[in-house]
Amino acid sequence: MAKPKAPKRTLDSYTVKPVNKTIKPGDCVLMRPSEPSKPSYVAKIEKIESDARGANVKVHVRWYYRPEESIGGRRQFHGSKEVFLSDHFDIQSADTIEGKCTVHSFKSYTKLDAVGNEDFFCRFEYNSSSGAFNPDRVAVYCKCEMPYNPDDLMVQCEGCSDWFHPTCINMTAEEAKRLDHFFCESCSTEGQQKLQNSHSNSRHSDAKVDTKRRRR
Repeated sequence: MAKPKAPKRTLDSYTVKPVNKTIKPGDCVLMRPSEPSKPSYVAKIEKIESDARGANVKVHVRWYYRPEESIGGRRQFHGSKEVFLSDHFDIQSADTIEGKCTVHSFKSYTKLDAVGNEDFFCRFEYNSSSGAFNPDRVAVYCKCEMPYNPDDLMVQCEGCSDWFHPTCINMTAEEAKRLDHFFCESCSTEGQQKLQNSHSNSRHSDAKVDTKRRRR
C-alpha cells in the first residue's frame, strides 16, 4: 500500500533567516548557483509551501535565464543586466535564496537614474526547449540595425530621431558627449541648413545623448 503524502501548507509569505528578507509569491529573488563561480540565479516566486509543522519550506519558481544560458548565447545587443522570463518551472528549498531583486520592464529600466546589483530587466519571454523568443523581433536602431542595448552610449539624430552608436558614425564616445547638435548622414544637408537659418540669439536644445547606466 502506498504511503500517503505528507500534508503541505501554502504560505502567504516567508522570512529567509540567513538574509533576513521576507518573500511572497510574485517576488523576484536571487538563488544560490550550483557552482560558486557562477552568478546567482534569478527567479520569480510562484508559490511557497511548507510541511504541516511549518518547516521544510519550498518555493515554486519560474526561472529567468541570462543570455549566456540561452541556446543562442549572449549577443551584442544584450544588456549586462538582461534576463529572459523562461517557461522553466522548478521547486527549490527556500534556504537557497540569497536575497531579493527587481526585474524591471525594459522601459522602466532605461529610466533608472542608477542601476544597483539587484536590478535586472526583461524584454523577452524564452522557450527553453526550442530557444524561441517572444516577441520574436524588436525595433532596431543605427546603421548596424541592432536592437537597443541600454549599456551602450548612443546619440540621437535631430532630423529622423533615430539613434546611433558613435563608433558606427566614425565618432569617439568623447566626441559624442560634446555634441551640441547631431544630424545623421541622411539628414545632414537639410539639418545644417535649418541651423544656418536659425536666429543667432535663439537657444537650441542640445543633441540627445543616451549614456551608460550608472551603477550603484
